[in-house]
Amino acid sequence: MITNLQPYPEYKDSEQAWLGRVPAHWEVLPLGRLLAERKEMNEPIKTKDILSLSLHDGVIPYADKRPGGNKAKEDLTAYKLAYRGDIVLNSMNVVVGSVGLSKYFGAVSPVYYMLYPRHANDLVEFFDAIFQHSIFQRSLFGLGNGILVIQSKSSGKLNTIRMRIPMTKLKLVHLPHPAAEEQAAIVRFLDYANGRLERAIRAKRKVIALLHEQKQAIIHRAVTRGLDPTVPRKPSGIPWLGDIPKHWEMRRLRFCIRGKLTYGANAAAEFDNPDWPRYLRITDFNGDGSLRPDTFRSLPPEVAKDYLVEDGDILFARSGATVGKAFLVRMDTAKACYAGYLIRARPNTDVVLPTFLFAFTQSTAFLRWKDAIFNRATIQNIGADKYANLAVPIPPTREQQAILDSVETELAPIRAASSRLEREIELLREYRTRLVADVVTGKLDVREVARQLPEEAAELEAAPDTEQLSEPEPEEVEA
Repeated sequence: MITNLQPYPEYKDSEQAWLGRVPAHWEVLPLGRLLAERKEMNEPIKTKDILSLSLHDGVIPYADKRPGGNKAKEDLTAYKLAYRGDIVLNSMNVVVGSVGLSKYFGAVSPVYYMLYPRHANDLVEFFDAIFQHSIFQRSLFGLGNGILVIQSKSSGKLNTIRMRIPMTKLKLVHLPHPAAEEQAAIVRFLDYANGRLERAIRAKRKVIALLHEQKQAIIHRAVTRGLDPTVPRKPSGIPWLGDIPKHWEMRRLRFCIRGKLTYGANAAAEFDNPDWPRYLRITDFNGDGSLRPDTFRSLPPEVAKDYLVEDGDILFARSGATVGKAFLVRMDTAKACYAGYLIRARPNTDVVLPTFLFAFTQSTAFLRWKDAIFNRATIQNIGADKYANLAVPIPPTREQQAILDSVETELAPIRAASSRLEREIELLREYRTRLVADVVTGKLDVREVARQLPEEAAELEAAPDTEQLSEPEPEEVEA
């Protein structure tokens, strides 16, 4: 943790509800006096490189975005231009954090604003840190034309319909403005602090990865070899699987399920009505098999009715960075449907227990099969036809349950250790968020600490903490 930070000696009222008291020597000025809007259009065509902005990934090349969300327009002249060092914000979703500092030059959605400092001495990194402040983001909520907040009678959850924030209102929002030297000290300190925190998070992530490998090995041994190492074995006939117990069967997935493998709904994730069926997407799934509460989206019942899931269904990702990832629908899953980037398998419980089939998808054998598929394909995509031909080792159902019970006992301490590390990472993130907020709003004075930092500290650029699979929601909204 970063220590020895103290408040400034003297404060004054900023007269801004979100900001509160600021150091007495700081200015508080309208955004329009500090940041200019870049209005340059991509006409004539200056670039064919399209950039995307998402809540969790920030500004990235469109080609790197995760599956889902809106598609890019074909007419590139309708796009604006963003330059490296521009603050890019989604005028319709900045209130929930859809804003980022661009490292690229490219074309962006017409609903985005590009902002850059009016004065050469001001640092865009300082203003970007302000835009990342959640309290500042929420302070913009009332600026949108027609923003509506509806409270669900059943759950009490607030559902929002966000409308575009006009620049005429945004430029009147007041921001803290320390002198350029102090901005530089703040940016230098935050670079150093973020670097230390990122390294701590990455170290914990490495331990979690090792625990995951151990977990995978335990599952693989159990679901492909069984519990008794002395039983006779036979060749499975599958190169990536090897020998299996002699009394087990080998079945293709299509012979282990009821009905056919089916694709999900081809609909945008634009609703969050808790009274409607939840719209399951691959990025809703935590590594431990639970559903993330912060990525909730729903579909109208009339759209969802043909894609509802049942207890025991298994959902497979079919493309993108998470291809092959699986999710087991459990009894405690609320009424839900699934998205088009997922494929549903409904296990035949006379043949295979859903929990056993899901455990097989967590094994090294399953990963080897996935890798074999990719070796023969030019893109990372596994369609229903390929999943249908997945070879699965099938013990008798009573033995399946015994294997699952044994695996659960072995995995309990590994899961406990992983959960503890995840919680520690969460606390580090919360600390980082609070630290950045306190520093950029003047609650803590970092000038002396920044002066004492080693020269190379300012040059350390920690790799972003992107381990969590987060849906890029809210995604682009085309005008």
